[in-house]
Amino acid sequence: MRLFVYVLEGKDWPVKDSYVKLQVGKFKSKTRVLKNTTNPVWNEEFVSRVHDMDDELVVSVYHHDDDSGFFVVSGDLVGRVRVPVRSVAGEENHNLPPTWFSLEKPNSHKSINQHCGQILLSLSMHGRGQEVADNYLLYLHPSRVCKEWEGTYISSRDISSSTATSHKILQGKHFMKAIASRLERLFNKNKEAAKTDDSSEVSTIMSDYEDCMEEPPSSSNFEESIDIMQSTKDQREMPENLQGGVLLDQVYKVSPKNLNKLLFAPNSEFRRELAEMQGTTDVQEGPWTWKSEDMSCLTRNVTYTKAATKLVKAVKATEEQTYIKADGREFAVIINASTPDVPYGNTFKVDLLYKVMPGPDLPSGEESSRFIVSWGISFCQNTMMKGMIEGGARQGLKESFDQFAGLLAQKYKMLNSTLDKDKVLEKLQTEHQSDRELATYYFCNFTVVSTALMLLYVFVHILLCGTSHPPQGLEINGIDLPDSLGEVITCGILVIQLERVYEMVSHFVNARLQKGSDHGVKAQGDGWVLTVALIEGMNLASLDSAEFPDPYVVLSCNGKTRTSSVRLQTLDPQWNEILEFDAAEEPPSVLDVEVFDFDGPFDQPASLGHAEINFLKHTSTELADLWVTLEGKLAQSSQSKLHLRIFLDNNNGVETIREYLTKMEKEVGKKLNLRSPHKNSTFQKNFGLPPEEFLISDFSCSLKRKMPLQGRLFLSARIVGFYANLFGHKTKFFFLWEDIEDVQVLPPSLASVGSPILVMILRKDRGLDARHGAKSQDEEGRLRFYFHSFVSFNMASRTIMALWRTRTLTPDQNIELEEEQQEQDGKSCPAEDIGFCLAVEDEKASKVYSAELPVNIESLMEMFNGGSLEHKVMGLSGCLNYVTTAWEPVSSNVFERRVCYKFNRHVSTFGGDVTCTQQKYPVANGWMMNEIMVLHDVPFGDHFRVQFRYQIENSTLAHSACKCDVYIGVEWLRSSKFQQRIAQNIVHKFTNRLKEIFELVEREILFAAR
Repeated sequence: MRLFVYVLEGKDWPVKDSYVKLQVGKFKSKTRVLKNTTNPVWNEEFVSRVHDMDDELVVSVYHHDDDSGFFVVSGDLVGRVRVPVRSVAGEENHNLPPTWFSLEKPNSHKSINQHCGQILLSLSMHGRGQEVADNYLLYLHPSRVCKEWEGTYISSRDISSSTATSHKILQGKHFMKAIASRLERLFNKNKEAAKTDDSSEVSTIMSDYEDCMEEPPSSSNFEESIDIMQSTKDQREMPENLQGGVLLDQVYKVSPKNLNKLLFAPNSEFRRELAEMQGTTDVQEGPWTWKSEDMSCLTRNVTYTKAATKLVKAVKATEEQTYIKADGREFAVIINASTPDVPYGNTFKVDLLYKVMPGPDLPSGEESSRFIVSWGISFCQNTMMKGMIEGGARQGLKESFDQFAGLLAQKYKMLNSTLDKDKVLEKLQTEHQSDRELATYYFCNFTVVSTALMLLYVFVHILLCGTSHPPQGLEINGIDLPDSLGEVITCGILVIQLERVYEMVSHFVNARLQKGSDHGVKAQGDGWVLTVALIEGMNLASLDSAEFPDPYVVLSCNGKTRTSSVRLQTLDPQWNEILEFDAAEEPPSVLDVEVFDFDGPFDQPASLGHAEINFLKHTSTELADLWVTLEGKLAQSSQSKLHLRIFLDNNNGVETIREYLTKMEKEVGKKLNLRSPHKNSTFQKNFGLPPEEFLISDFSCSLKRKMPLQGRLFLSARIVGFYANLFGHKTKFFFLWEDIEDVQVLPPSLASVGSPILVMILRKDRGLDARHGAKSQDEEGRLRFYFHSFVSFNMASRTIMALWRTRTLTPDQNIELEEEQQEQDGKSCPAEDIGFCLAVEDEKASKVYSAELPVNIESLMEMFNGGSLEHKVMGLSGCLNYVTTAWEPVSSNVFERRVCYKFNRHVSTFGGDVTCTQQKYPVANGWMMNEIMVLHDVPFGDHFRVQFRYQIENSTLAHSACKCDVYIGVEWLRSSKFQQRIAQNIVHKFTNRLKEIFELVEREILFAAR
């Protein structure tokens, strides 16, 4: 049921400026304000739906106050009328003819205590009261009402969109359909029905049309509205993606029109299934209505209750969906979503932009569609929690649209959505401004133009006056002095202007030279190529409030930098430049971006903001169109942003990964194989990683927190990740290799169930997303992660140390290492082959120690069992943080362990870390032990390995004695001109050190025997 209310006029009102508010149930509206009259005439029409016949129509008259200022508040209440809806339904034909109602005096203390006057209203149910009102108005004002009532039709459309839609559709397709439907029924009736009165038929046709309008919106009505919007002449251009980033960019095998219908048609099955999948309830879709008079903009409201999460309870959300483009081939819908019930929900709104465009042509001739969803966030109020709100919104939308994309993929086949990088970059090349255009923009200002005009004026003056005039005053031949104070002032102004122009020209030239040769230079080599398209900046900060900055951008990745050109005197620079980084063996993890203000070639540039882009937290689609928010005090106060397009490509395919694994095998000391696609896919899915991330190795271990948690430690080229699933409760986190500051090995303890502990210490303020997996955080803000209970601790620690060291090497060191490994290929040997390697190089090993010890062989071997004797002796010999692992069998009668410690300053001035791999195996008369020692943080420590061989046999001179011989060799991984000097130093140092160690062992054993 619909109630039509006609507000006609008022009389004898105590105020001159007034307006009327109406309310039926939840429907509210108001008239325009009429001024300087106590007998206002409105002639305005309002329509509302009536759901309960017990509702009342409340008509309130207010005094309009022009002095309310900036704050919008209601005026003083003059009077009020209450009309029960049931009384209108009880009238003949559900029409209440125009009737004068007296305004009741309200009890509010704000009311004006005077005679309140009367108001003339006409009410109608089913829309049949207009004729009564028209007749009455013509009767009262036969000379002018017709014109006024015609104007009322227009104003009523402004006030009630439902009425506007009704009038427009009455002239269009729906009205014609109603007539056609009624005529069809007329032709099918018998002769008696055909003699019905014409006025009755017209009334029935109108009733049919109104019944049609009462029905809920159908898909056909939606399609017809889209067709009407398509027929409008003024079609807007497709809008740019929103600044928050792209959530979905995919091509589907479906026509744009059908995809648009699936997404936004009323009662869409896709939306219903998506709501069930996401746990959304109480979904209520409003009808699509016209937002503007020219039928160029459709809109509707959708309300629903979002499912509860671990952090936020179930909340109610409201979406305003608006078509801003629909031409039959391209569709664009902007959605403004608000969730006032979430924390700080009143301070922001989330915007989503859906774009449906024609996709590439298919060989089969079928249509395809490219579907892009981008997002942004707008803040209604300033809040300190802006960063947290943006991060939470980004994460929530990512998860939601992952489900959205999965369901949509079930409906339509996805096609290859690889972005055409070449087309994007080619477009940027054409949009790049030339130096001539920049110079024209920079020098077209008042200073330069006025100086040029003054120079021209002076030059013409000189030509007209000539140079032949006799000297005057203190002038001499060749020196012409100013003859008046005005000439002095003119010369001074001209000098100042010329100096300013000279500074501008010098600044422009230096800024052009600052560009360097980075722009447009193609990347060299095979591997992972990073291409960054720098598009524009927005709201950059200014160091000087009187001048605009001259910004340029420095990009840093893997130790390499690229610099953009300088844009002069602008807060919103346009670059459109392409910067490429040379190919790398492993995919880069982060890109550092910093914006500087150019202040000359010799001055220190001032930072305007910086940002770090983590490639593992963004999909390739997001990176292809990314707005980066700059950090820093100036940048945050100005809300500065940069627009980048980033492409990360592997131009050598799987060969790049194989070469990287081959390189890592020499560091790790074991064979590394490519993991299966299924295992790689599971790994990427568990941690939400991009598809280019590949798994290198994984180990079963336990994470030490308050309670140990058993899971798996995953190692890839860029991250260390831990994943556990305990009875459905998942724990997962990861951090970058670059985030690790130190890796330590702690000795076994009761808390670690007798297993050594691997401790990873992150740099300050790094890896904060993984803080829930950290055991502790030190005073400097560094997170500490404890892992233990590895099946093979030696292999796990060796792999982790090798990957970490390789990832933290500088690019120059990586290049040198690659060259040396190519030269020395085949010389180095894995840790498993230590004994074989020493046997081959036996002629190069030098015997540095040989002695007969008065202890039996069992007592001496205690020195290599990780007990108290070994720790005491090594501590006395200058070893700090001495840690050993248990002996583990690696083959028949061959055992292996690892030893880690640090030299004190008395042993080595560099105090470097030492890692050793030891193998022992029994021989006929004793034991043979081989050791490879790696020295870290010492000069040329990555050029060589120190090899030891211990031969411990029973002595032939005494029953309770043994003989010990020690050999030392140096294995060179890279050539160096200091080889001989380093080798001599090593042999000399360790000869004295071994002698000291075995003397301490002998003394401790003999002392304990007493």
